[in-house]
Amino acid sequence: MSVPLAHRNFGGERQPPLVILHGLLGSARNWATAGKMLARSFDVFAVDLRGHGDSPPAPDRDYSFRALASDVSAWVDTAGLVRPLLLGHSLGGKVAMRLAVDTPERWRGLVVSDVAPRDYPPHHLAAFDAMQALDLGKLTSRVQAEEFLRTRLADGNLARFLLTNLVREDDGSFRWRVDVAGLAAALPQLGRSPLTPEENYSGPALFVRGAKSDYIRETDQAAINTHCPRGQIVTLDNAGHNVHVDQPEAFTAAVEKFSENLK
Repeated sequence: MSVPLAHRNFGGERQPPLVILHGLLGSARNWATAGKMLARSFDVFAVDLRGHGDSPPAPDRDYSFRALASDVSAWVDTAGLVRPLLLGHSLGGKVAMRLAVDTPERWRGLVVSDVAPRDYPPHHLAAFDAMQALDLGKLTSRVQAEEFLRTRLADGNLARFLLTNLVREDDGSFRWRVDVAGLAAALPQLGRSPLTPEENYSGPALFVRGAKSDYIRETDQAAINTHCPRGQIVTLDNAGHNVHVDQPEAFTAAVEKFSENLK
């Protein structure tokens, strides 16, 4: 059963549509800067995947790639978008690959940001542990939450990223706007490749990697060639896993250049 997805439109009306899928524990709001830059060439829509941002959690905690992809397909139908360019980062990149393989005719092309079609060990284990350890019932301020997460994780940047998911209600209470328990339970399956060995997408594809990231390695070239025969890899200097955050202008330029040759 599909989940109705929330989304943000970063502008670019009357230009070719672009659908953006965020990474694990992210949301559409993480794409505000890059999204507005991309809006100079695209009508930019960033969606919140099930269990993230303003979208509902998964029924029965189903966070399979096919379920995540089904939601996006249903949302594209509802939005009335015709052959949008599909862009996904990290977990969103895996979902995008699943969508491209399942319904290649629906997409103008595929852009995958800093993830390859292979298995990964579960990520963000420490982050999920810290989020679940934070006692929301005793929390009195965001400052208190940040201090707890910084101490628990010893990583201020990660703590601030996680805090983008913390919401204060009108009555002063706090809640996570992400399905922490459900996604934590799904981490083993979300670490796997979204594609089986024989599956491939024959359309145009661009893989953008950060030079400081090890999510796409030289050894991943073979898998990318197998699953995306028309795939190309672009490496952006001075960028880690969050390529669109570290180098938004260069990232936007790479997507725009790729799009120029698409029909």
